Amino acid sequence: MSADVAIRRITAEETVPLRHAVLWPDHPVSHVLLPEDASGYHYGAFLPDTSTPVAVISVFYDPLPVHPSPDAPSDTSAKAARFRKFACDPEHQGRGIGTKLLKHVFDTAAAEMGCGVIWCDARMSAAGWYERRGMRKVGDMFYKGDIEYVRMMRDLVATES
Repeated sequence: MSADVAIRRITAEETVPLRHAVLWPDHPVSHVLLPEDASGYHYGAFLPDTSTPVAVISVFYDPLPVHPSPDAPSDTSAKAARFRKFACDPEHQGRGIGTKLLKHVFDTAAAEMGCGVIWCDARMSAAGWYERRGMRKVGDMFYKGDIEYVRMMRDLVATES
């Protein structure tokens, strides 16, 4: 299925409906807006003949927070990218679309943004999914509202285009 998916850059505004519907449907739309949206890179995954993305993700330059823990990276000086508000329409989950979008972001952060590491605050319910895609947990579990999160990161390798 993911072979038929097109990944392309979109506006922050185009991410909002899916962000809201998937991540925080019980909150006002303003809850999924980020102050840094204007400076971010936003991507959508599109199925053939659709004008609305079925998955969205936003990426920002954001230094990796320092963690006083054994699983923290030893080199926190690498230029870092952070992805946020990654959402896939539940009707299209399990088809490789999110994986393809995340890989695109890994490649873009390395090759175009010049980053050596990428990180996110992941919901604990999704941590295993991220681990299967090469990310690792860094630090302790924490809460945003009543949802458990863990910080996750991955070292990036620039790829040849």
